[in-house]
Amino acid sequence: MPTQVVVAFLVFAVVTLFTPGPNNVMLLSSGLNFGFRRTLPHIIGVAIGFAVMVVLVGLGLGAVFRAFPTLYTALKYAGIAYLLYPVLMEA
Repeated sequence: MPTQVVVAFLVFAVVTLFTPGPNNVMLLSSGLNFGFRRTLPHIIGVAIGFAVMVVLVGLGLGAVFRAFPTLYTALKYAGIAYLLYPVLMEA
């Protein structure tokens, strides 16, 4: 792997680790509402999810989606369904 790719990957990981993105805001809100102990599983889930995302991107998942655009479209719709499921079940 070229040095430029490794450096870009490390910069991406460090920047996204410390920026106040949606996960950090969500964890802050959860911590304020429920306390540290009850938020700890959420913190662990975000950390594991970020690590999985970085590994998959590093392994070339983007290339897979470029090679199979229908797979990317299916993933988008599955994500939408996952996010809407709780809302639709309450109605």
